[in-house]
Amino acid sequence: METEEGKTQSGEGRRPNFLSRLILKICFGNRALAEILRFLIVGTLATLVDFVVAGVTLYIFDPSLYPNFFNVFYGGGEATVAASCVSTGVGFVFGLFVNYLLSIIFVFDEKGNSKTGKGFVVFALLSAVGLFIHVFGMWLFVDIVGWNYWIIKIMFTAIVLVYNYVTRKLIIFNKKQR
Repeated sequence: METEEGKTQSGEGRRPNFLSRLILKICFGNRALAEILRFLIVGTLATLVDFVVAGVTLYIFDPSLYPNFFNVFYGGGEATVAASCVSTGVGFVFGLFVNYLLSIIFVFDEKGNSKTGKGFVVFALLSAVGLFIHVFGMWLFVDIVGWNYWIIKIMFTAIVLVYNYVTRKLIIFNKKQR
């Protein structure tokens, strides 16, 4: 909550930027809902980065499977086990860095210990657990069961999204971690 001096409740001494204030208005002043909406926006951006990098990685692995780059996302061949797992991992790493920076800058009002080396390590470790969940799901449902790569990627992206918000909010971005 903002005080009369224009400082955030977390004591960071900064006024929310225009986009944060707009999101707060859209959420009828509900700060928790606004935070979740900002998390979803940042998560969407990080996911787009993840998907594009994963697509580029798939294309680099075996361009003969795809008549052109965009066929990586639709109408191309089936990726190998190695390409599926590596592209998920590489996309994840790029998405992680985007997500980390924007979570600090934009998502969470309470910064906790996120701006410390320890905070980044915890963020990365929690994200690694999310990556494991994602990669395991990709392996199980794409490589073993034989379902569509992108359907499974979207499904596990949603599962890991919920996991990420809850763990980051409870473990990194809270007052108790200061």
